[in-house]
Amino acid sequence: MIVRPRENWFRLLFVWNGSVLSSIIPQLCFMAVVSTLAVFTHGRVFGEKIPLNTAPFTLFGVALAIFLAFRNNASYERFNEARHLWGVFLIASRTLTSQMLCYIPERADTLRIAQLIVGFIYALKHELRGTDPTVDFQRLLGREQAEIVGGQIYQPMYILNEIRRELSLPKHRLHTPDTKLWMLDAQIDELGKALGGCERIAATPIPFAYNVLLHRTVYAYCVLLPFGLVDSTEFFTPLLCVFIAYTLIALEAIASEVADPFSVAPNALALDAMSRNIERSVLELCGGPVPDPVSPVRPYQLT
Repeated sequence: MIVRPRENWFRLLFVWNGSVLSSIIPQLCFMAVVSTLAVFTHGRVFGEKIPLNTAPFTLFGVALAIFLAFRNNASYERFNEARHLWGVFLIASRTLTSQMLCYIPERADTLRIAQLIVGFIYALKHELRGTDPTVDFQRLLGREQAEIVGGQIYQPMYILNEIRRELSLPKHRLHTPDTKLWMLDAQIDELGKALGGCERIAATPIPFAYNVLLHRTVYAYCVLLPFGLVDSTEFFTPLLCVFIAYTLIALEAIASEVADPFSVAPNALALDAMSRNIERSVLELCGGPVPDPVSPVRPYQLT
C-alpha cells in the first residue's frame, strides 16, 4: 500500500506511482488508435457510415456511471470491512496481552503466549496473501514450534487454539479466577471472529458475472464513442475519447484492485506495516525487544 502526504492540486495532476495509470496505458493507446482511425475515416467502417451521435451516449453514459458506482461501492465495502477487522486484531491483541500481564503471575508463560499472539497475526497475513510464513514463524516461535505450526492446514486457527490451550492449563486455572479467565477467552473469541471475517472476504470475491458485464460494457462504450463524437469534435476526438476512456477504465481497474484488500497491490491494505505494529505493541507491553517499524511504501520507494 502507498501512503503519501497530502499533495497540492498541481502536483496531484502528475502523480504516477499509486495511480492505476501505468496498468491501463495499453488500453488507452488502443483507444487513441481507434479514435484516430475514426477521425481519418470520418466515422466509417468498411466504407459504411456508422449512424451514431452524442444523444445515445449521453443516456448510456448515465447508466454506465451508475453501474460503475455500484461496482466501486461494493469493492470499497470489502476494503473497509477488512480494515475494520484488522483494527479488531490490534485492539484484541493489546487487550489480551494486557490482561495476561495483570492476571497471570508467570511472566515466562505470558511472554510465550504473547509470541503466539504475534505468530497468529503473521500466520493470518501469510494465509491471506498466499505467502510462505516460515521465516516469521522461526523468528517468533522458534524452529521446533515453527515446524509444528507450518505443518497445519489452518495455521491461524491452530495458533489460536494453542493460546486457549495454554490459558486453560491447570497451573493457570489454579491462580486465576474463572471470571478473569472468561475475560481472556472473550478476547480470543474476538480474534476468532475477525479471523472468520477475513477468511470470508478472501474466499468470496465479487461474483465474476459482475466483472465480465462491467468490463464488456466499458470497452464497448469506449470503442463506439469516437464514432459518435467524430462529426461534432473532429480532430479533438482522440483527446476527448482517451480522457473519457481513462476515467471509465481507471474506475474499473481501481474497483478490481480495492476488491482484494489483502493483496500486495499499491491500494490494498498495508498488512506488513499493520502486522509489525501489532507485534511492536504486544512485545512492548511484555517488556521484550521491540523490532523496527515497517512503514507503508512511499512513492519514491516503488520501482
